[in-house]
Amino acid sequence: MTTFDMLGLAQPLLSAVQKQGFTEPTHIQDKSIPHLMNGFDLMGVAQTGGGKTAAFVLPMLNRLLEENEKTVAGKPRCIILAPTRELAQQIGVAIRDLTKGLKIFHTVIFGGSPYRQQLQQLQRGVHIVIATPGRLMDHMERGTIKFDNVHTFVLDEADRMLDMGFIHDVKKVAAEMPEEKQTVMFSATMSKGVRALAQGLLNKPKQVEAARENSVATTIDHRVLHMKQKDKPKLLAHLLDDPTMKKVLIFTRTKAMADRLCDNLKEKGHKADAIHGDRQQSARQRVLRAFRSGNIELLVATDVAARGIDVADISHVINYDMPLEGDSYVHRIGRTGRAGQSGVALSFCTDGEGDLLQVIERTIKQRVDMDADHPFHQDPLPFKAGGDQKRRRFGGGGNGGKRKFGGGRKKPEGGFKKEGGPKKEGAFKKKSGGFKKKAPTGSFKKTAAKKNNRTGSAGPKRQAA
Repeated sequence: MTTFDMLGLAQPLLSAVQKQGFTEPTHIQDKSIPHLMNGFDLMGVAQTGGGKTAAFVLPMLNRLLEENEKTVAGKPRCIILAPTRELAQQIGVAIRDLTKGLKIFHTVIFGGSPYRQQLQQLQRGVHIVIATPGRLMDHMERGTIKFDNVHTFVLDEADRMLDMGFIHDVKKVAAEMPEEKQTVMFSATMSKGVRALAQGLLNKPKQVEAARENSVATTIDHRVLHMKQKDKPKLLAHLLDDPTMKKVLIFTRTKAMADRLCDNLKEKGHKADAIHGDRQQSARQRVLRAFRSGNIELLVATDVAARGIDVADISHVINYDMPLEGDSYVHRIGRTGRAGQSGVALSFCTDGEGDLLQVIERTIKQRVDMDADHPFHQDPLPFKAGGDQKRRRFGGGGNGGKRKFGGGRKKPEGGFKKEGGPKKEGAFKKKSGGFKKKAPTGSFKKTAAKKNNRTGSAGPKRQAA
C-alpha cells in the first residue's frame, strides 16, 4: 500500500495533506505523481473525481517549493486551463487548502468576473494562474500576462475543452509557451480529438488511467426507465416521493426545459433551482452553495453548466432527458457515487429514444438494466436490426422499483482517499497539430487502475498561505 510520505513530497505538503486527514493516495494520484515528480509529460484518463486535481497540483507545488522563487508581475510559473469557471474555482480552492502557511500565490481568472480585479492580481505577481481559455486569451492579447517563465502547463478535462469549442484557444495559448516545459493533460475520455491534441502538446508522455475509458464507476447503480413522453412529469413526481432522494441532480437537454421543470418542481413544494449557461455567474455560484449546504434539494441542470459541479454527497442523478452522446452519459452520472460512496442514476427513455440508449451502451460497453417496476412503465419498442432486443429487468417488489439509497459515510472534500472507516448499513452493494518542445524522454507507458471519484473546489482570489 502506497502512502503519501512514499511519494517524495516536501514535508510542508505532507503536513497539509495530513491535516486534511489523508494518508493514502487515490489510484490516479499514486500512478501520476511519481511521473510528474520526475519531470515527464503526462496523459491521464480519469473521470471527474478520484483526486485528479491533487494528482497534478501536488507535484506542481513541490517544484515551486524547491525553486523558492519570488513572484514576477504578469509572469506566472504555472498555468492551469479548465473548461468552466466552476472547475477553475474548485481547483483554486484545492490549491488554497494545500498552500496554507506557504508563500505560494495563485489566482483564478474567468469571464463574468471583474477584469480589473484579475488584472491587479496578475500585476502583483502569482506563481499559479488557473483560467478558462477565453479570459486567458483576453489577457494574453492585451499583454497583461506573459508565459516566459512558465514551466508547467496543465490542461484539465481536455475532452470538454474540445466539446465546448476551445481547441483553437488552447493551441494559441500553447504556442506562446516556452518549448522547455512540462505539459499535463487529463481527460475523462480518449476520443480521436483528445488523442490528436495530446500528440500536438505532449512530448513522449507517460499515460495513466484511473479507470477503463468511458467506464461507469462500480459505486453507481444506473438503470433505464421506459415510459410515454407525457408520463415523464408524473414519473418524476413518483420518484421524488422516495425519502432517500435527499440531494438530486436532474439533467435536461435544453435551458428552457431546465427552467420549466424547475418552476414545476417549485410549484409542487420542492426546494429546487436551475443552473445553465444563461444564468449570471453570481447566481450560479449562489445556487451551487445552496445545493452543497442542503438548502436546495433538487438541482436541474444542463450538461455544460453541470460540468463544474463538485458536490460530494449527491444521492441520485436523474436523466429527465436522455443525453445525445455516450460521453455525456458518463459525465452526467459521474456526479454521484463519488469517493467510494454509493449512488443511483436513473434515465428516462421514451418511445423513439431506443437508439440513444444503444449509443450509450456501445460507449460504456455494457447493458443498462431496465427498471420496469414503476407505475408508468411501457415496454420499449423493438431495437433496430443488430441490437439485442432482450433487456434485463431490474428488481421487483415495492419502493416503486427502487432500492433504498443508504449512501455510506460522508467523506471530507479535497480529492484524496481516506483510510479506514466502515460503510453504514443501507448503502448499495457494488454491481457484479504539433508543438515543439524539449522534455524528459520516456516511453508511452500505460497503467491501469481502478476508479475512485473525488475532486476539489475553488475560489477566484489570489491566495497567500
